[in-house]
Amino acid sequence: MFTGIITDIGRVRSVAETARDRRYEVETAWDVSGIDLGASISHAGCCLTVVEKGEGWFAVEVSGETLDKTTLGRWGTGTPVNLERATKVGDELGGHIVSGHVDGLGTVVEITPEGGSHRLTLEAPAPLHRYIAAKGSITVDGVSLTVNSVDGQRFGLNIIPHTWEATTLGRLSVGDPVNLEIDMLARYLARWQETA
Repeated sequence: MFTGIITDIGRVRSVAETARDRRYEVETAWDVSGIDLGASISHAGCCLTVVEKGEGWFAVEVSGETLDKTTLGRWGTGTPVNLERATKVGDELGGHIVSGHVDGLGTVVEITPEGGSHRLTLEAPAPLHRYIAAKGSITVDGVSLTVNSVDGQRFGLNIIPHTWEATTLGRLSVGDPVNLEIDMLARYLARWQETA
């Protein structure tokens, strides 16, 4: 589990095709000596397992399913990546409960400066948009955010200056795809309504 609070922007240092799909080595400012092999780390909202590590980097392997259904298939050497280590019992829950399972790809429709902040308008694919509610939570590229408005398949987010600078959201352009994870409570409520 994660909270959607990004603690480092890593960088892909190498990409390799393997017999088991694709391997990424990711550079980080973290002290990797405290990261165990087998640890879960959120990469732009995708929970991946550490399979190797070295001084200032670690490696993960990514399945074909994840490459097809997330932005990870577009990563190359130098790609910046929002990183978050798994939450431990007793950690501060500053965002919301995030599983690290991407539900779908959204698209950046508009970016508008608003004071010191930025307003992002994203479009979610159908039927995922049904689970997005104003004042509800959503995870975009691993970042826990509050939805400000919803209009059909489009929804608006206000990104404060700290988040704009401390995550990869400040590097987005109109037309870019983003990983979306809907709020876990919305997912279970919708399933309950379907089966009631």
